[in-house]
Amino acid sequence: MRNIRPLPILKSASLLCFSSLFLFACAKTPAPPASPAEVTAVEWTKHGGGDAEQRFSPLTQISPNNIGDLGLAWAFDLGVSRGIEATPLVVDGVIYVTATWNKVFALDAKTGALLWQYDPKVDRSKAADLCCDAVNRGVAFAEGKIITGTIDGRLLALDAKTGKKLWDTITVDQSQPYTITGAPRIVRDKVFIGNGGAEYGVRGYVSAYDLNKGALLWRFYTVPGNPADGFEGPAMANAADTWKGEWWKYGGGGTVWDSMAYDPELDLLYIGVGNGSPWNQSIRSPGGGDNLYLSSIVALRPDTGEYVWHYQTTPGETWDYTATQHMILAELDIDGKSRKVIMQAPKNGFFYVIDRATGELLSANNYVPVNWATHVDSETGRPVEIPEARWGGKAPYMQLPGPFGGHNWHPMSFNPDSGLVYIPAMETPYVYADDKDFVFNAKGWNTGADSAMGSLPTEIAQFKAVKAAVKGRLLAWDPVKQKAAWQVEHNSPWNGGILSTAGGVVFQGNADAKLVAYRADNGERLWDFFAQTGIVAPPISYELDGEQYIAVASGWGGTFALVYGGLFPAASDAGVGRLMVFKLGGKAALPALPSEVVKRPVPPESTADAETIAMGKTLYDANCVVCHGDHVISSGLVPDLRWSPLLVADEAMQSVIIDGALSTRGMPSFKGRLNKKDVQALRSYIIFAAHEGVEAKLDIGK
Repeated sequence: MRNIRPLPILKSASLLCFSSLFLFACAKTPAPPASPAEVTAVEWTKHGGGDAEQRFSPLTQISPNNIGDLGLAWAFDLGVSRGIEATPLVVDGVIYVTATWNKVFALDAKTGALLWQYDPKVDRSKAADLCCDAVNRGVAFAEGKIITGTIDGRLLALDAKTGKKLWDTITVDQSQPYTITGAPRIVRDKVFIGNGGAEYGVRGYVSAYDLNKGALLWRFYTVPGNPADGFEGPAMANAADTWKGEWWKYGGGGTVWDSMAYDPELDLLYIGVGNGSPWNQSIRSPGGGDNLYLSSIVALRPDTGEYVWHYQTTPGETWDYTATQHMILAELDIDGKSRKVIMQAPKNGFFYVIDRATGELLSANNYVPVNWATHVDSETGRPVEIPEARWGGKAPYMQLPGPFGGHNWHPMSFNPDSGLVYIPAMETPYVYADDKDFVFNAKGWNTGADSAMGSLPTEIAQFKAVKAAVKGRLLAWDPVKQKAAWQVEHNSPWNGGILSTAGGVVFQGNADAKLVAYRADNGERLWDFFAQTGIVAPPISYELDGEQYIAVASGWGGTFALVYGGLFPAASDAGVGRLMVFKLGGKAALPALPSEVVKRPVPPESTADAETIAMGKTLYDANCVVCHGDHVISSGLVPDLRWSPLLVADEAMQSVIIDGALSTRGMPSFKGRLNKKDVQALRSYIIFAAHEGVEAKLDIGK
């Protein structure tokens, strides 16, 4: 191992004057390639471009020399506009893409003509179990089948030519708040899928299903269950030694909600494991412990689910520091020796280079400012924590990264030509503090953190100071030197995934509603296209009839956009979600944006006392903020409650919040969580926010 000299560490004292910002935060068969780095130039048949998940295209037709001629070839309206995060696939001249609520579309990849579409009829009341918007990240393809997961926990196979459903398997206990937002992966005749729901008190796992029949083949749990019930194998027995108390009563967390990769030479499947449930380790595992396999990369045998090795990025995680972020396989020359590595930039702010055969740490360095650890020890592989950062039972602590992480789900890209990893990085501070009134809710949001500390300040100077501390950037990272090669600053932290190409171009969409192309070697901005709504999804590239195409799905959304999109507006509105496809010489144009002005109704007058309004704010922050926005200021992706006609009477709000009158439209019932008195307090706070709220005095957007 090498000695690592970390980047400057952010001192917490410089941030203590701020209030907290964030609450959370051309193969046609599945035969494995000859090496993990191999990518099919003509098509994009796998989620990350190949098993190695490099998101690199070897196509060279589009280059810095001619990119000025890049234009829209065609666009397809997905019919929805909320949180489009999908990676399209291209197989046999057909492009497959998913939209909100798991709708699947098959389009002619050259013309955009619709071939078929499939709606899995997801129960939209499941929105109550989603931490981070009604999103999904795409499909998998093998042997003429399209495989997709659904928000309500199903795994489906569709005929790739017709869209006909072939099988439909339930992968979770649907009485529990499990969800699926990640894309499936396929190795040989097995489909792998994880799930989400850690904040809601579930126990994480990844499962393998038969590609042809949909039957469960094996399941690997990522955290141990109740020891009295016995353990599923040695890996769980060993993990149990790293937990304290009665963690199983809280579920434990550790959901495998996104990233995977596969090495055909070593025949290893790598999974990224998420955060603990609840976040606060002093509640989840009083007395500490590493809490395996939270926040870990775990290597498994794909045929059996047998555990091989793990590397834990954040032992005893207590900050929502998932290791579910994108993982990339590559070969790097380190100290004069070629090493087969797996690379990850998880939420905790450190970039890891790990031997993918053994799990040995080769190097680590922070790619964004951090103030929870000074560095990662090169001998032990463990972070050296700053004691004040372990907040459970201690004073509140302002921290970077916050729960959104230094890097979230948005995929990064590795270009073997430049040797650089391109990361959609961000800086998002957060104050961690104990929830003194925490009571576990088996159907609700469980963090063990004081949600009031996550609300934006209302004093204008503090707000502007916090806003200045929130940053997003495209970061070109040298994984051998463990330092930045170049970076480009963005106007918002919430930006799209990355594609790099052998033509020397890096593509990324952003919160300013643009798809942008940069030079891969120095970050020079070469070209952009206004998409009319923000882009969070990653682009892909493919070739048809000798022409190179770039494709990306647009549709502003995700957890940051929902919670803070109204308070931190970029140039993105809740416009039409589309699949947009570009080529050299493309002459198509998007339809003009509507120009009508929406007239806001006048909210009723408030007659509530200060105590009721304060109670309503507490209830709102605990139950509503993740969709309807901090300080009741909506991003526009869901209705702005300040102007809701339901405010006319308590009974009108009760019909929705308790009786579920709008559950089929994605607004779940909170029956059992909230009562009539709670609804009255919520209504009082929302009316107060409409009349006396912070929007005007904070001078939002300026």
